[in-house]
Amino acid sequence: MNFAGLSFRDLEYVVNLAELRHFGRAAQACSVSQPTLSAQVRKLEEFLGLEIFERNARQVLVTQRGAAVVEQARRILAEGRRLEEVVQAGGEPLSGAFRLGVLDTLGPYLVPLLLHPLRARVPRLRLLIQEGRGAALLAALERGDADAVLLAAPPRDGEVTALPLFREELVLAVPRDHALATAQAVALADVPVAELILSAEGQCLRDQVLALLPARARLVRPDDDLQAASLETLRQMVAAGIGCGFLPQLAVQVGSLLDDMVAYRRVVCAEQPAPPGLSPAVPRQPAPWRDVAVIHRASFGRIRDIRLLRDAMRDRLAEASAVQVAGRAG
Repeated sequence: MNFAGLSFRDLEYVVNLAELRHFGRAAQACSVSQPTLSAQVRKLEEFLGLEIFERNARQVLVTQRGAAVVEQARRILAEGRRLEEVVQAGGEPLSGAFRLGVLDTLGPYLVPLLLHPLRARVPRLRLLIQEGRGAALLAALERGDADAVLLAAPPRDGEVTALPLFREELVLAVPRDHALATAQAVALADVPVAELILSAEGQCLRDQVLALLPARARLVRPDDDLQAASLETLRQMVAAGIGCGFLPQLAVQVGSLLDDMVAYRRVVCAEQPAPPGLSPAVPRQPAPWRDVAVIHRASFGRIRDIRLLRDAMRDRLAEASAVQVAGRAG
């Protein structure tokens, strides 16, 4: 069989269709018309002499033999991207396209701080941002669909490398008329567990809050109303007086139109007597936090670019005094 006529583009059509299971959405992801994608996929099936997809009026399914083709297509595309990495690694630093995955609980607050300064500092860099949840971003990194990702819970995996970026506190948000709204600081033991709104399933922030307050996990039910699809929904629920919840420091600092309805309070993990002359309410123990790191494949060819990008982000965060920047005092 002569594969000379087979293109990477054909393989992208197949992989996107296998992942999205919908011709329209796959065509949109590939920036082509639906008839074009459908015709090319059918042409590839005829060339290979097998049916990759089972089609009916309601859905698109991958056949048993097609699954092996899709998996091999993913590998070929990943190797093609690695070839591109090798070529770019020898060129001008921080130039060309760079695909950066960012947590959906981080992106809306971090990216606005970074975009303008990064464009001024590295104008030849095309930073392609994709937001998602931790597991999906890691999968994209492993497939080669992302060059690096920003995660708050770096995996313990020898195949990836974690470069610490910054640490941010988790802050308790309560309604302005809540009993805790005027407290200077709140002990972790005083957080009202029964009122605690959780972020969505699959978000690492949810797992971290449940680890901090295991009693909340025992209250989780399938019909639990105290759950929010996003941090902004959580903030809106707090403003509406439905409950309270934890927000990362950047989400508080970047600001919100609801700040006149939501009070933010630092949480103290443990109580300790204050030294003479200090108010007992002054926190003396570390607050809960999350550490954010730049994660990349250990085999990635553009290690220099990753480190330069991390340095640029750290510089900007330090200028903004937004969070505790990794590797810097303060």
